[in-house]
Amino acid sequence: MFSNFIKGMHYSMVGLCLLTAPFLATAQSYPTKAISLVVPFAAGGPTDIVARTLAANLTKTLGQTVVVENKAGAGGTLASGYVAKAAPDGYTFLIHHNGMSTAPALYRKMAFNPLTDFEYVSQAVDVPMTLLGRKDLPAKNMQELSAYVKANAKKINLANAGLGAVSHLCGMLFQQAMGVDLTTVPFSGTAPALNALLGGQVDILCDQTTQTTQHIKAGTVNLYGVTTKQRIRALPDAPTLSEGGLKDFEVIVWHGIYAPKGTPAAVIDKFGGAIRVALKDPAFVTRMADLGAEIVPESKQTPEGLKTWLQSEINKWGPIIRSAGVYAD
Repeated sequence: MFSNFIKGMHYSMVGLCLLTAPFLATAQSYPTKAISLVVPFAAGGPTDIVARTLAANLTKTLGQTVVVENKAGAGGTLASGYVAKAAPDGYTFLIHHNGMSTAPALYRKMAFNPLTDFEYVSQAVDVPMTLLGRKDLPAKNMQELSAYVKANAKKINLANAGLGAVSHLCGMLFQQAMGVDLTTVPFSGTAPALNALLGGQVDILCDQTTQTTQHIKAGTVNLYGVTTKQRIRALPDAPTLSEGGLKDFEVIVWHGIYAPKGTPAAVIDKFGGAIRVALKDPAFVTRMADLGAEIVPESKQTPEGLKTWLQSEINKWGPIIRSAGVYAD
């Protein structure tokens, strides 16, 4: 009887090994083909630039091509839903910014849940925002802008890159901090919004350093401050908005990488490890710094770090969006 028990245990262990063997083999040989890194926005935008720079570095580390796939539409929810339903085999990943945390409050119906339908991989880089005004706007610094906005709130228009865009969120936070209700002008992306500011058709805009640094250095816009807690290396002379009087004002464009739910942990570890290699590569760091982007701390370069941050951002932006009564069908 005891021998039968031993035989049963033996067969069980063999069965377990047979079940786990494919996963071990996958982890050891992965990847064996090209990997898709899905970007929820059009080619050439800020997130796309980050994704392509990262993909080139991942290709070197992993030994297989990491292809950037642009799936723009519905404020990023189209791409997110696509990745959520993709095969959990380690060959489809999503890189998304703050929109992953604002979607639950903005969209009444979504094909995915940011907190339950993905495996978390890592955060990558943070991109600061800048608060800008058209060149001929009378206010030349944050103190002057504060007085000007309060005296001319009904006349001022505030541009953004579309519903749910980080520029839209930054604009809502700015209005809340100032206690005013400005006329908002949505555009179909950051480029047309910035072009409207440069052309003098709109008055104020929040936009990423990846888009604005060259114009700030050229003096073609008024810069009122950066939206980070500390000054940034790309614009060391630019004050923070907190320095300008908007206490604790902070908006950064953060980038997280996700995989479909059920992707093996060993694959997540390997892909995440390749990301961490990239975030330490001097050429990658320099390229990001040139764009005004900064590598996230190591504590955020983990699945747990990304999940914790995502939850905190959902908690931050949800009440602001709901109180503004902003929804997308």
